[in-house]
Amino acid sequence: MVISFLINDVHTEELNCTTSLLAYEVWSLGSEVWYIGMSDFRMGTLGTIEVGARVLKPDVQLENPIDLITHLRQQNLTYQPAEALDILWIRFDPTLEMQPRPWAPNFALQFAERIKRSGKLVVNDPQTLAFHSNKIYLQDFSEDVRPPAVVTRDYADVVNFMSDHPKIILKPVQGSTGKNVFYADASHIMNLRQIVDVLAMDGYFVVQQYLPKAQQGDLRVYLLDGEPIEIDGQYAILHRCPAPDTIRSNIHQGGEGTAGVMTPAVAQVIEKVKEKLAFDGMYFVGLDLVGTELLEINVNCAGGLAITNEVCQRNFAPAIIDHLIQKWKRRKKNNPVLCP
Repeated sequence: MVISFLINDVHTEELNCTTSLLAYEVWSLGSEVWYIGMSDFRMGTLGTIEVGARVLKPDVQLENPIDLITHLRQQNLTYQPAEALDILWIRFDPTLEMQPRPWAPNFALQFAERIKRSGKLVVNDPQTLAFHSNKIYLQDFSEDVRPPAVVTRDYADVVNFMSDHPKIILKPVQGSTGKNVFYADASHIMNLRQIVDVLAMDGYFVVQQYLPKAQQGDLRVYLLDGEPIEIDGQYAILHRCPAPDTIRSNIHQGGEGTAGVMTPAVAQVIEKVKEKLAFDGMYFVGLDLVGTELLEINVNCAGGLAITNEVCQRNFAPAIIDHLIQKWKRRKKNNPVLCP
């Protein structure tokens, strides 16, 4: 069995990132792992697709996910027929390509969509990602699970929004790890126009009502096909608390993580969004909640699994990969002709 991961580039991958944990679990089960860079596709005259892959064989000796990345970085890129892979998991961050390779995410998703149409299992769904791989996706969900927000590039829109919501958060539509996230309120707007100018340079941005409960942190809740991940009563939920000098709870921005708890309120939010997530093919996502309101839905490459495993004292990677393989087996059984 070949499970492949579509990433930005193997040389820019963090050593102990979520993708590495998942790939290490695939390898430990005796499956072949391919790492495919976003720019490593080609198409032949008959429309057949080849992928440039760094291949990890099952017989290699590895001790941990860091060894996995180190080994893959030493492998030469070899082109393989896309027909030979079984599962393609899209795990790249389009935000990282905004400056160096703005063309890369779109083309990578186009090739991934063609691989899906050939009958392979591709997660998360590339067609949905092409339309929803940013923070606008949240606006497609019911207003009772998310705070009021507008998407704009206009300073006047921000001021008008603040007339109803005096405390706001501003953040880029295409962003990750808490970068360029700003707080403003009606009593401190001296730099508001400057903040708007900075964000508008990179395109549209989201203006969202600030939730005071954010001072106590947020929850990153991981879902598979719309359902929470759970092992022996412990759910894959990371409670992130911001450092004293920032509003951002992101671990990359100094936030601290502890084990989160599945409450009836959190379960109710999941119940309200899971059907759409599953319908859209958003297989593995991270919900970011403050109280009972969704701040973001991470659909591209939800991270933080390593710290979640640590604070929850569980390794969720085996359960995730087992779920993925069972999904592939059911699909293959139900569509033996479609799924080679």
